[in-house]
Amino acid sequence: MNINIALYLAAYLIAGIPFGYLLAKKFAGVDIKNEGSGNIGATNVLRVVKEQDPKLAKKLGAATLFLDAIKGILVILVAKMLGAPESVQWTIAVLAVVGHCFSAFLYFEGGKGVATGFGVLLVMMPIPALIAIAVWLGASKGLKISSLSSLIGLAAFIIASYVLYPEVPGIGSHAPIWIIAFIIFYKHIPNIMRLLKKEEAKV
Repeated sequence: MNINIALYLAAYLIAGIPFGYLLAKKFAGVDIKNEGSGNIGATNVLRVVKEQDPKLAKKLGAATLFLDAIKGILVILVAKMLGAPESVQWTIAVLAVVGHCFSAFLYFEGGKGVATGFGVLLVMMPIPALIAIAVWLGASKGLKISSLSSLIGLAAFIIASYVLYPEVPGIGSHAPIWIIAFIIFYKHIPNIMRLLKKEEAKV
């Protein structure tokens, strides 16, 4: 098998591992696909498990966030070690987000792609990603609304990427960033609808 195809498959499948679902099921006995917002990400894990054990909820939420980010990071780091060109690395970044959001292990359902998205972007564009994470953390503290904070962080990344990298090294295009942003935005449409109706829950 061609090494690039192997990396693409690995990126999609590894990123598809639903850590939030698995952790909540094993340690809290909760099926988060049927609780709260039904999402498998850190926010829903935190919100759902909080009802029965606030301490455990924080641990599982943090573990979900970390693992969802790390699964995107690892495959790109392996690709870098193997000397894969930038274009291949960016394809892996996109496929990692696709894998998380449309997991083969959950009948092509999945999370919202924020942690995995920020994970891959942290490797590909560290400074814009760190700016975005700082903006996201600030917005989270101030607004206490996870979805809105994530979208503000994503917008900050896009702006920072254009300011710092008018030409993306190796590919000369911001297309992969826009694809990742579009997927994350698409997965947040229900949240955006709730925000407009002032029904979005705080964390």
